Amino acid sequence: MRGLRYTQWVVTGFCLWILVSSGLRAQNSDSSAGTNEQLRQRLEDLQKQMNQLQDELARVQRELKESKSAPSPASAPAPVAAPETAPASSLAPSAEAAASKSSPNALQSVLGSTSLSGFMDGYYGYNFNQPHDRLSSYRAFDGPSNQFGLNMIELILDKTPDAANSRLGFRLALGYGQAMNVVNSSDPGGLGFAQYLKEAYFSYLAPVGKNGLQLDFGKFVTPHGAEVIETKDNWNYSRGLLFTYAIPFYHFGLRTKYTFNSKYALSGFLVNGWNNIVDNNTGKTYGVTFNWNPHKKFGLAQGYMAGPEQTGINQNWRQLSDTVVTISPTDKLTFLLNYDYGRGDRIGGLLNPVSWQGWAGYARYAFDERNAIALRYEWFDDPNGFTTGAGQQLKEFTGTVERRVAHHLLTRLEYRYDYSNQATFVKGDRPAGGQNTVAAGLIYTFDTRESP
Repeated sequence: MRGLRYTQWVVTGFCLWILVSSGLRAQNSDSSAGTNEQLRQRLEDLQKQMNQLQDELARVQRELKESKSAPSPASAPAPVAAPETAPASSLAPSAEAAASKSSPNALQSVLGSTSLSGFMDGYYGYNFNQPHDRLSSYRAFDGPSNQFGLNMIELILDKTPDAANSRLGFRLALGYGQAMNVVNSSDPGGLGFAQYLKEAYFSYLAPVGKNGLQLDFGKFVTPHGAEVIETKDNWNYSRGLLFTYAIPFYHFGLRTKYTFNSKYALSGFLVNGWNNIVDNNTGKTYGVTFNWNPHKKFGLAQGYMAGPEQTGINQNWRQLSDTVVTISPTDKLTFLLNYDYGRGDRIGGLLNPVSWQGWAGYARYAFDERNAIALRYEWFDDPNGFTTGAGQQLKEFTGTVERRVAHHLLTRLEYRYDYSNQATFVKGDRPAGGQNTVAAGLIYTFDTRESP
């Protein structure tokens, strides 16, 4: 480029020199008026030639600039495929994980649009009350204490329906461990009927509207609550009171979902009821969930469901309202608020329906991509003893420290204090009003959409 500018100046100077020398010769000559006319014509021709030279230099300069900016075929970078969607996680993926998305492993190449993922979750829990049965009260998922425990092993085959490729999809999730025993323990078909089946449904993306209406049929986890069955996708290691006692774990039936845009989504379902593949009556349960996310700092999920849930009775409808609010003031700090209210069943000759309610507050701060701390406080009121087995008010406080040792390996250290207004806990072999526990959890995850 510097050589072109120099050439341009030389040519321009040469042209100016011709013009000046011609003018000087014209001034020193004693020619006639005809000679002056020839000089003027020559000056005009020289001006045109200079303009043409400048245009030609500018064209060559543009071509040289374009040839330098465009890579040669040998050096052009290979196209990179768009990364797959990462599985849900309470901790944002690390830079190591993000980098691995661009090169899926060999198994994913064989599976194609179907992904295989899973995790293994184990822990050691200690109860300072030293209960004689070595079980912590009101702790369904991490109940075994003073011992090593297997919380859950899970394998998931998943294919998301896609309007561009295939409108059919499915999800099959198999699990083993304490968590699966808790989730399937109340099914009318018995624990052995589907003890290791967490989810199993097929999907169809119907061509409705701009984004399509997704229909799922089979067994799927409940949309209610701020927590989920898998430890890795929660903020704390243990599951809270509301998740254990205020809402169902799963449903069996038909579910529909339509996403209007990134801010609004609406879901509805028609199912057998609460925690049952085999229905315990001839009635059905209806539900709806509305999700609103106006921006990344605020989100609201409002759910409602109602239907008969008592064995052989269709008249008494159980109702549940579930509200979850997410507030993220910064990228590192997030708050969750969850409120549940339920009523409807009539038990023990009660004229009025039973009811229960509770709220939970969560806070999580991520120091960086590997380290975080989470706090939780809950209040749960079960005046009729419908879900906890005793008329009482339960409360709990939990603090959890999280450390991601590697992208696939997550550790959590947790302290939790549970207490009640009744002596419903056990200390040794005597009733107590509360319990203190600690737990250390280790979670290993994998996903074929990521590099090993």
